[in-house]
Amino acid sequence: MSFSIYQLKPKFQQLLQPLMRALVRCRVTPNQITVATMLLSVAYGLALALQPHCAGLWAGLSALLLLRMALNAIDGMLANATGQKTRLGTLLNEICDQVSDAALYLPFALVAAIHAPLVVLAVIAALLAEFAGVLSLSAGVPRRFDGPMGKSDRAFWFGLLSLLLACGAAPLLLNAVVALVMLLAALTTLNRLRQALRASAPATP
Repeated sequence: MSFSIYQLKPKFQQLLQPLMRALVRCRVTPNQITVATMLLSVAYGLALALQPHCAGLWAGLSALLLLRMALNAIDGMLANATGQKTRLGTLLNEICDQVSDAALYLPFALVAAIHAPLVVLAVIAALLAEFAGVLSLSAGVPRRFDGPMGKSDRAFWFGLLSLLLACGAAPLLLNAVVALVMLLAALTTLNRLRQALRASAPATP
């Protein structure tokens, strides 16, 4: 398995335990967290699309992405802690993540300093990587989260990109980051498919 920030998830979840317990006491459900996270992402993405020249919004995107990662971790923690793991929750978790990714990352294409087609290709590559992860289920193996450009990794790199953009970094550097995300997302797709096939192969006597 290629390294991914996703592998740090258990440590991240430990830090979120107090918040998770508070949400349990307030009877917040995992699906409410999942949908609320998507709506927040769509709202912020719409704000970016309407004001692509606002440096403050781009600077705030990195904090929003960190919050989104925390909420994405908490919905699963809540489901496990309260016994509310459902098929609907699984479906919402997958589709809401993809909608949130598109909403938060496509507005980069509206920035004059960034090559728009490159952003679109990076988002498509990211969606394919997640599709490859889910596709492993059809091969009878668990969903794949292999790197090197999983959901958490994309959040890191796009968060860094937003900070560079807010600081007025050179267009060459900005486009290089987007190209890196695109290429590593494509590699992630191949990696997840390869690992799914390996895991589903019959055992050799």
